[in-house]
Amino acid sequence: MKRISFFAVVLGLCSLVTRAAEPGAAARGTFDFTGGGHTMKVWYFRPAGLPTDAPVVFVFHGVGRDADVYLDDWVEHAQAKRFLLVVPEFSKAEFPGDAAYNSGNLFDKAGKPLPREQWSYSLVEPIFDALTPQLGHRRKDYMIYGHSAGAQFVHRFVYFVPEARYTRAVTANAGWYTLPTFAEAFPYGLKHSPAEATALRAAFARPLVVLLGEADIDPQSSALRHTPEADAQGLFRFARGKFFYARAQAEAAALKVPFRWALATAPGIAHSNKGMAPFAVRQLFPEQ
Repeated sequence: MKRISFFAVVLGLCSLVTRAAEPGAAARGTFDFTGGGHTMKVWYFRPAGLPTDAPVVFVFHGVGRDADVYLDDWVEHAQAKRFLLVVPEFSKAEFPGDAAYNSGNLFDKAGKPLPREQWSYSLVEPIFDALTPQLGHRRKDYMIYGHSAGAQFVHRFVYFVPEARYTRAVTANAGWYTLPTFAEAFPYGLKHSPAEATALRAAFARPLVVLLGEADIDPQSSALRHTPEADAQGLFRFARGKFFYARAQAEAAALKVPFRWALATAPGIAHSNKGMAPFAVRQLFPEQ
């Protein structure tokens, strides 16, 4: 059962349509986006008086596809740090199962590669471009954060969209990982995937934080995948995240390329987007 949205009540005067609020007023709403054969709802929150060139933070929801709840969890941080908050909703109708959402929609049910424009990863850049006509926001780059299934989306996004205009990325509490190696087959590695070796080298050189809840240690946690490949990464999310980061370090060293990824932990936090959000904000805005 979804919890009642506090900010939906507080900001109830803001209609869930584009440009509903007065210019300069706080706005919580949605706009429709169509691209790559998909139609989706994009949630956003704009703090009052936010400049049109303020930072943009994309937040990617988990397996519950509850973009509105993720938006509410982040509103206070958008207000405090003064950024435009954007939460695309990858509905189960448009993106059924983890293969279509967090694993990218790279292949059809028969295993045949799908066109790049149909990938879930390929929608982020066009949604970013849509912020100008939809919200009047003008910014040349953005930051990205994902929790749980959204964390899976984010760490794979950096492999498959090397030209993306993100400046910082945070992947928090992923259930399992696509390891940055061509020695293992997709989705547990990059072998037989559309990823390119040059893109992987470039990904290692860009800022990405593997953020882990230190209390996310339940091997029977809801929706936690248990396959031989996933369990080889660890039996719970905290262990799997540390395994992933260590493997990435080793792969970058073997390739002799710059490595700008970091590992960070959240003491006392289990599998909670709301609990992880303050720690993620510190990683996205380290200078503040």
